[in-house]
Amino acid sequence: MRILRIQVALIALTTGASSLIAQWPGYPTPGPRTKDGKVDLAAPPPRTADGKPDFSGLWEPARGPGGRGGESMNGTLPLPFAIPSAPDDPPVAQFFNIGAGFKDGLLPFTPWAAQVRGERKGNNNKDNPDALCEPLGLTQLHMHPQPRKVVQTPREIVVLYEANGNVRQILTDGRKLPGKDATPWWYGYSVGHWDGDTLVVETTGFRDDVWLDVEGSPLTESGKMTERWRRVKFGLVQIDITIEDPKAYTKPFTVRVNHQLMPDSALMEFVCEERDARHYVGIPEKK
Repeated sequence: MRILRIQVALIALTTGASSLIAQWPGYPTPGPRTKDGKVDLAAPPPRTADGKPDFSGLWEPARGPGGRGGESMNGTLPLPFAIPSAPDDPPVAQFFNIGAGFKDGLLPFTPWAAQVRGERKGNNNKDNPDALCEPLGLTQLHMHPQPRKVVQTPREIVVLYEANGNVRQILTDGRKLPGKDATPWWYGYSVGHWDGDTLVVETTGFRDDVWLDVEGSPLTESGKMTERWRRVKFGLVQIDITIEDPKAYTKPFTVRVNHQLMPDSALMEFVCEERDARHYVGIPEKK
């Protein structure tokens, strides 16, 4: 049986989220309302003053069966992506294995990447950044059950992740990606531009030890991630994520993640300390 802090967190967060979020006094989310006073999630998406789709809001991976939170885009059937709400519910498949929607659940690994992932998974995933309170890979953050808040301005988009207090910035001020001499970062360097109503985000400059999922599908310094963000309706954002990394994968692959709005809610403070996380994975205490 896998011993991993993330699995404990999935159950604890989904069963206790309402009471935790209620610690902040309720405040209504601006936007269209239905006759019964609830946010109209099916309404048209909002726009900023310059006419662009506005991704601002508090979001979580879309729940099944109505929402598809994660699915492959490589010709396979859509994979339901339901957040577990009770101990007997199935886990979030692609959070643990981003290739869960592919044939046999396998990505197009190079021999090196297959070995790395096999070693990570065979080691009970104890070195996963989430288990060590380190910054998570961006795809793990996209699929993490804890909420994320998007703050959008004309020159940048900032994503505040409740998980481990992670923060990401996407610069939309017209700059180019830095060169190969840029210092590697956990999240790399992200720039965005508009293709009609779609926000296209390109990210390079990753560290060499990124985990795409809990089981350790790798991303290296040669990797590039391209995301296409669309706010389909008021309560739904669709993100197609393409990974290119010739060191780890024989060809690019794409997965889709849907995020649903969390109306009338707020982020809660999350502090992760490595000394606590170590107890979940059986790592000896430092002397």
